[in-house]
Amino acid sequence: MSFASDVKQEVSLNEWSKDEMRACLSALLQLTSSLSISNRGIALICKTENAAVSRTMYRMCKDLYDVEIVPSVKRRMNLKKNLIYRLRLEGNVKDILKDLGIYSNRGLLDKPLQKVVQKDGAARAYLAGAFMAEGSVNAPTTTNYHLEIKCPSESYADFLIKLLDRFFIPAKKIERRGHYIVYSKSADKIADFLRVIGSTECLLEFEDVRISRDLSSNITRLNNVDVANEMKSMQAAKKQLEDIEILKELNQFQYLPDKLKEIANIREENPDSSLNELCDLYYKRSGENLSKSGIKHRFVKIHEFREKMEKDKL
Repeated sequence: MSFASDVKQEVSLNEWSKDEMRACLSALLQLTSSLSISNRGIALICKTENAAVSRTMYRMCKDLYDVEIVPSVKRRMNLKKNLIYRLRLEGNVKDILKDLGIYSNRGLLDKPLQKVVQKDGAARAYLAGAFMAEGSVNAPTTTNYHLEIKCPSESYADFLIKLLDRFFIPAKKIERRGHYIVYSKSADKIADFLRVIGSTECLLEFEDVRISRDLSSNITRLNNVDVANEMKSMQAAKKQLEDIEILKELNQFQYLPDKLKEIANIREENPDSSLNELCDLYYKRSGENLSKSGIKHRFVKIHEFREKMEKDKL
């Protein structure tokens, strides 16, 4: 199973109060169902590719309402040939949808009434239902973090964004193939979302893999910085030695001021040493403390002296 399927499986086993169950079922039915009208009356057809989600809808409908449910399974006729789990709800369908806040005298609502998610517990359960119905999340082992929920309309997407913001989870929306997608690419906020919907085991797995991966990335980044700094130090030392060598070839080295000559001698004796190491060596030889910037300044003076001598020779 995918990581998203694991999350849905775990969330489907959560224990909810009746208000929370009603909120969760409101999201599930709004995102997975359609109305069917025939000579037998109005029926609600719910479809999902996830068996755990189908079982959750069946259980919640039975626990909350006196409704007849006819389950069936069909194989999708495409390349993947996934199973489609179908529930047909018959009976007092309008009353159920009204109780769930997604139906009124005007017909089906494009987003639930505020009373459905008024309490924080119900809001958490609603987000859990929305994710089980149309959500997906990348496994933490992939190269990028991504959580999304597919929405049937822009107004529903805006409703979800506000609901997520209630738990300090900022999200964005984008239109894709006739639907709106509410998404987040922040690893921290995806972890917060898993916590909000009650996916504790998957949250621990997500955080464990994420921390390990981020630690490895940080170590690699620090190693790269160390290598880059070492290369810069080696290139600087090479230029400094080149300045000294040219001055000696021009027979001008002996005209350097004593302080510059002293640091040049230390560099020649220690061609691979860093500026910090040269500071220590200079202190041992002269008893004088000299900072990295002081050492660097003296090499700049040596370079300027070399350029002046070369011009004078022309």
